[in-house]
Amino acid sequence: MTVRDDNRRLHADVLVVGSGAGGAPTAAILAESGLDVLVVEEGPLVRQGDVVAFSLEQMDRQYRAGGVTAALGFPSIAYTEGCCAGGGTEVNSGLYRRPPEEVLDRWRTERRLVDFAGADLDSICDEVERELSVQTVPGAHIPASEALRAGAAALGWRHDESPRWMTYAAGPDARQGRRRSMTETYLPRAEAAGARLETDVRVDRLVRDGARARRAEVTRRDGGRGTVDFDHVVVCGGAIQTPALLQRSGLRHRIGGSLAVHPTVKLAARFPDAVNVADDVPVHQVKEFAPDLSFGGSASGPGLVALALSDSWVRFRDAVENWQDMAVYYAAITSEGRGRVVALPGVRDPVVTYRLTRRDRALLGRGLARLALLLLRAGATAVYPSYRGAPVVRTEADLATLQGTFSASRASVMTVHLCSTVPFGEDERSATDSYGLVRGTTNIHVNDAALLPDAPGVNPQASVMAVAIRNARHLAATIGFPSRG
Repeated sequence: MTVRDDNRRLHADVLVVGSGAGGAPTAAILAESGLDVLVVEEGPLVRQGDVVAFSLEQMDRQYRAGGVTAALGFPSIAYTEGCCAGGGTEVNSGLYRRPPEEVLDRWRTERRLVDFAGADLDSICDEVERELSVQTVPGAHIPASEALRAGAAALGWRHDESPRWMTYAAGPDARQGRRRSMTETYLPRAEAAGARLETDVRVDRLVRDGARARRAEVTRRDGGRGTVDFDHVVVCGGAIQTPALLQRSGLRHRIGGSLAVHPTVKLAARFPDAVNVADDVPVHQVKEFAPDLSFGGSASGPGLVALALSDSWVRFRDAVENWQDMAVYYAAITSEGRGRVVALPGVRDPVVTYRLTRRDRALLGRGLARLALLLLRAGATAVYPSYRGAPVVRTEADLATLQGTFSASRASVMTVHLCSTVPFGEDERSATDSYGLVRGTTNIHVNDAALLPDAPGVNPQASVMAVAIRNARHLAATIGFPSRG
């Protein structure tokens, strides 16, 4: 059955909006419980291997707005959103970190979460890790990753390898892994249990009758319009699109006003020998200063190296000729600041704003200087920080100049981790209950990164999947078996 622009009304026990780290597990759990599930995804279905990872074509086909979106502020913060079947799991590096125990404890205590035991979440994480084949690289690491490890070891800084949701070919070099993203795992599980997946379909708004939503108005990529009736709807569009849809549907109380991200600054480092691998990313991360600050590596194709140099292009542009010897790295912070997502009438995309605190701006500068030191210790011959007016850092003596000239307002600040716009819990700040039911409604649920009360200090997708499975099981038990048996 497909969404159509005629008078035919489609029906599902549960409509799941979005198919990423929240939506795909939700659909699988609900469908396997015997419910009729329809998954609607705004983006296209792009199979792994159809596009080169981290390429411009991938950005065009699998990211929202080609990967070019920004939260307005001082400075603005560029962010990316996957917009395809599988969501962000299809376009990111597959790095996996369980939610830290202290984070879960804080959420449980501060948000008064019901039935949120760490042991239960750990058990779900075990399950996710088996499903996604989460593991460390069994063979050789790419040179850019080895540089991170070597620099941290030279400084005595705490570091480790982040596992990934990957399967690997046999042999000493494990670059040819295959990502166990949602289109490879939970979406096929959902479809095997009877769920239907519709791609290239945008949900414009939910039509409500008081506290109960009755149907969704949708638009296909070709412009056709239609409706979907449902008994329950689970919104899993991510921390930007989920609050925007709820606001377009007339729900605004505590929704969209508490965006949390991991702000990130970058630099490019040049080494004596070739380190660049355009289609993979480093898996080592440095956690000496966690949870406030962490270091890692980014995709480093020639275009991305040029982008990292662009803030001081007049002085840095000659370096791009040696892009094979260069790699891009980041310093990410756990921010005290917060942002807002606001859907405006008649405007397709929401307005997103974010405010860094004074502490955030200072921490970004310290983080960039420490990252530059680490890479010099790793053997880099030159470091090119990504902010306007930055110096070329060739020796540790140059770090003082970096620290003296850095300003967050002149930096290219970005993030790929967005959370907390529809936080769950039982306290006065929460927009949903402990299981994602939107307050003031009887059948509108949220089950994605928007629920997380704050940014967890690590890649949030493991947290999203664990919470989504927990909540989906509760919803399945609450709904029970469909009346038609």
